[in-house]
Amino acid sequence: MKSIDPNNFKVVKKISLKHIPTLLDIKADEDEKEHKLDKVQAKLSNLQDVMYAHNKYGVLICLQGMDTSGKDSLIREVFKEFNPRGVVVHSFKTPTSAELEHDYLWRHYIALPEKGKFAIFNRTHYENVLVTRVHPEYILGENLPGINTIDDITPDFWENRMEQITNFEKHIAQNGTIVLKFFLHLSKEEQRQRLLRRLEEERHHWKFSPADLKERERWDEYQKYYEEAINKTSTEHAPWYIVPADDKEMARYIVAKIIWEEMQKHTDIKEPELDDKIRANFEMYKKELGA
Repeated sequence: MKSIDPNNFKVVKKISLKHIPTLLDIKADEDEKEHKLDKVQAKLSNLQDVMYAHNKYGVLICLQGMDTSGKDSLIREVFKEFNPRGVVVHSFKTPTSAELEHDYLWRHYIALPEKGKFAIFNRTHYENVLVTRVHPEYILGENLPGINTIDDITPDFWENRMEQITNFEKHIAQNGTIVLKFFLHLSKEEQRQRLLRRLEEERHHWKFSPADLKERERWDEYQKYYEEAINKTSTEHAPWYIVPADDKEMARYIVAKIIWEEMQKHTDIKEPELDDKIRANFEMYKKELGA
């Protein structure tokens, strides 16, 4: 199995999605990929325990991708060895009436990870410059000053919003949140096959929605806006990684490996030292417990 270098997936210059493969051939069978993932899962689980004790960083994992790109199963498989107290998953759907009474980042801010924990955003604050660009009528529900019709939503509006998102990520990164963003890069043909499986296999029927087909018709628009958002918001403090997603098992391993490698850069994450006075009295505590 070929080795995985996270830097090969990191967005450090302007990218074009149509020139980036959606399938990575690393010469590995299913068992080998599963074995590799198992090893990284165990290391991430141990790291999370140390991070919980260290209690100075939170980790925000952002997952974006077209419908059927495998976000849910990736979360289940990559993080299944975590202590449940150390990881929280948030799935952001249509804003509620209460959320619409605040600015669009509010519901994401209050879902940020506590120190020592991981938070996973399954769909993220980027929906506010993706779905809303394909469906700008959704912006009207935010009841913003000066935005009364779709015609009031100018290109500057989107530029400002992406700048706000970049500033939001910079702010939380400077205050101890490690931000890693993943775009699960799926081909249109693979999406077609996965949608067909939802119709053909009874156990997957519940996943199918006719709305998926409507959104599929807007594929090119989504690709255009994903590309623009990634290019404008991939920064050193909150990088984007483009992960080939036609092979779900491979995508899971790549994401897990990137998280592990990125976390190794934070060499200050260590278990806290035990107080010398407590350590000096270990024998006394043992005798007390023995009695």
